[in-house]
Amino acid sequence: MKGIVFTEFLELVEDKFGMEMVDEIIEASDLESEGVYTTIGTYNFSEMLQLLKQLSSRTNIAIDDLLLVYGEHFFSVIERSYSGLLETYKDPIEMLSSIENHIHVEVRKIYPEAELPTFIVEEKSENLLIMLYKSSRAMYYFGLGLMNKTFDHFNSTAEINLEKINEDGTEVRFIIQRKK
Repeated sequence: MKGIVFTEFLELVEDKFGMEMVDEIIEASDLESEGVYTTIGTYNFSEMLQLLKQLSSRTNIAIDDLLLVYGEHFFSVIERSYSGLLETYKDPIEMLSSIENHIHVEVRKIYPEAELPTFIVEEKSENLLIMLYKSSRAMYYFGLGLMNKTFDHFNSTAEINLEKINEDGTEVRFIIQRKK
């Protein structure tokens, strides 16, 4: 998992809960990196799971809820660092439907070894997008947070429903209906 995902997560934890919480969750985890991350480094996904579990247990916030907020936070990183990519789109459904064939292609140019989820568009119209998410990491709530902020970015709203295909969250269908 790319280091930027870790550095931004710890920055969010510090902003919301303080530096002491960052230290606590790092110290309580068994991290190969010892909690030292660079944005361009690559780290084991198990470290993110440990940090999430430690934060969840200390805050009594469900991991899915933490991932949702983190996804929403991470969209600001995309706005800040990749505004040119966002400017190529005029519509949230158009942007979301191009995750696999455009956005992830661009991400892989910057981070060639990035392990990204797969998004398969099953149905698309002007106001509806149905996509299948596949990832062994089951971070679909992170994706949901990014989707929420995508609609905000375009001053639009949507109802986004999740349908688990696999109970462990490794395959999830997103049903996205734009609100008029």
